[in-house]
Amino acid sequence: MSGWLLDYSYKCQPVDYSHNPTALRMANLCWWYYISKLTEFMDTIFFVMRKKHNQVSLLHLYHHSLTPIETWVCVKFLAGGHGTFSNLVNNLVHVIMYSYYMMSAMGPQYQKYLWWKQYLTTVQLAQFTIVFFHSAQVLIFDCGYPKLIAAFLLLHSTIFFALFFDFYQKTYKKQMEESHKQQQIQEIQKQQNNNREEEAEHNHLPGEEAGVKKTD
Repeated sequence: MSGWLLDYSYKCQPVDYSHNPTALRMANLCWWYYISKLTEFMDTIFFVMRKKHNQVSLLHLYHHSLTPIETWVCVKFLAGGHGTFSNLVNNLVHVIMYSYYMMSAMGPQYQKYLWWKQYLTTVQLAQFTIVFFHSAQVLIFDCGYPKLIAAFLLLHSTIFFALFFDFYQKTYKKQMEESHKQQQIQEIQKQQNNNREEEAEHNHLPGEEAGVKKTD
């Protein structure tokens, strides 16, 4: 949390290049954030080495290749200030995300607790929306933070939102449509089976009950 817990302004926060303890702590956290993004990039390398090319999507490649570059710029030139809010939000989202991955790797007995998978993407979409509006404030309020960087964060959030929304549509909306279609098919089959059973019962009724009068 560093400066964002008490010291930073959520409206507009300049970069502190002094040796103030809060500024140094934020710079240190930016460095660790950069290292964490390098380790995440290893996912892509492992996918390629294992020939899991279907998992190296445009979203995955854009995310894991561009983010290390951005965080390097952050550490080198902007180790603190308004833009680090996105780092904070991203870290919180990753805590939720990797908690899900940990549970999914703990065995079949935990599968019943993983019903909230699709909400991970919803949380990520919320992340980019929050960062977009937070970054937009720099274009309105002048505190010395570079407006060019703020504009880049706006573009960055928009691209990520579009990519994750497209992923959500293709993955979960398609699953929901297929599930709904399968339910309709099952209902039709159930109705057909009920009709057959009624016809079978009607055909096996005694003559009088079937509407046929017996004659001696």
